[in-house]
Formats: sequence, structure tokens, C-alpha cells
Amino acid sequence: MIIDTHTHIFPDKIAGSALHKLSEVIGLKPGTNSTYDGLRASMDEAGIDVSLILPVVTSPHQFDSILRFAVFLNENFSECEGPRLISFGGIHPECSDYKVLLRQVKNAGLKGIKLHPNYQNTDFNDVRFKRIIYAASELGLIVLTHTGFDPYTPSHEYCTPDMILDVLKDVAPPKLILAHMGSNENYQESMEKLCGQNVWLDTAYSIIRMPENELVRMIHMHGADKVLFATDSPWAGQKEAVEHFKNLSGLSEKEKEQILWENGAALLGI
Repeated sequence: MIIDTHTHIFPDKIAGSALHKLSEVIGLKPGTNSTYDGLRASMDEAGIDVSLILPVVTSPHQFDSILRFAVFLNENFSECEGPRLISFGGIHPECSDYKVLLRQVKNAGLKGIKLHPNYQNTDFNDVRFKRIIYAASELGLIVLTHTGFDPYTPSHEYCTPDMILDVLKDVAPPKLILAHMGSNENYQESMEKLCGQNVWLDTAYSIIRMPENELVRMIHMHGADKVLFATDSPWAGQKEAVEHFKNLSGLSEKEKEQILWENGAALLGI
């Protein structure tokens, strides 16, 4: 079994325009057409059983439409042996009624929320994020956040290891996932400051960017039981990421199984 805990898609009617705009801004060529059919075809080719979809709420008024799309995906892409696509919800730090909205996410049966400080123009340790993370944690929701560099905002990192440590100190969320191994493109600082903390690290995009020896070393420092296999599809190919991970030397077969599916299944309740 393989679970990809970090993917992105859009509703069919806007997927083409959204993907084209994003590709131009961030300078990356997508590996799928970013629809649910495109993602499932990619999963079949890569041998991936389940993909977690992470929407980004870039303005407060998007909350309702993104929640509806997440519910649609969760209700329509389960098969007899279990879900194929699972979607989180999202929330914007400017949502003043965040407690009510997070309760809607919970009541809709979603397992967590995605935060993207760069696209939401807010530092991760801003008090508004802290309040959201605390309230989400009280509801038992998983919180996953982008970390480190993002080509969308190249001049400022909105989620650094120090900001993460500040949130851990003040909020101590029990289920926090840090995308891109804790600090995209700044893995050394992440390794020094975040390994051993009570967080999960996902391998999204980092799996094709980090030198193999550094990735393996970081997994061992943090513990394979707290690392989640992830690709960042469509911005990284699922098939290539799976093959690269399976061929990593320095990890035991047990560690690979933990990362490929056991940790994700336990966290997501699959």
C-alpha cells in the first residue's frame, strides 16, 4: 500500500486556467492536468492507493466553495476496499468566525485543514494562525502547513523553523504536519531545529530535491515513525517520487513501509 499525503487538484471547470496561472507564476511544469481524473490516472501509474488532497483558501470568501469540493471528493471517491481520494478543508487567517468554520469542517467529516502562509500572506506564528491551530486541535483536526521557500513569494518565507518552534511552544498541537521536511529548500536549519519535535514531516517535493544522504539522515534523526510519504503532485511526478523513494539506500524495509503507508494510515484513520 502507498499513501501520498500531499497532492493538489482543482474542480474540472477551473483546473485548466488555475494550473496555467500557477505554472507561469511559480515556473514549474505540472505533471497532471490537476483534475481528479488526472490524479487518479497518475496514482494508477505510480501504484499509489490513496492520495490526500490539500486545498488552499487564498481569501476568506473561498471557504464555502472549497469545503463543498472537499465533501464531494470524500463522498464520491471511495471504493469497496476504502477511499482513493481524501480531501482536507482549508481556512484563511482573516476569517473572524474561525471557530464556527472549523466546526463545519469537523461536522462535514473532514479529517484536517491545510494552511499555506505564503499564499495567505501571513507569518505562521501570527496570533491568528495560533488561534486557528489551537481551535482545530481541540476538535481533533489535523493541521498541515506549507513550510519554507515558495516561488510564489520568493522574497519572504512565511513559515520558518523558528516560527514553527514558536507555535509549538504556545499551542503544542498534537497533530501538526510540516510539509517539505519542515522547511522547503532550507533543510539544514529544519534538521537542526525541528528533528525530534512533536510534528510529522512530509517528503513533498523535497523527495526529488534533497540529496539522498541528507534525506535519509534527516529521517533517522527525526524518526521514521514521524515521516509521511508525499509528492506535491502535480508539481512532482508521483511515479518518479515512488521509484526514487523505494530505491533509497540507508532505509530499512520496515522504515520504508512506515513512511509509505503505515504512518499515514494511522494518522488519517484509514
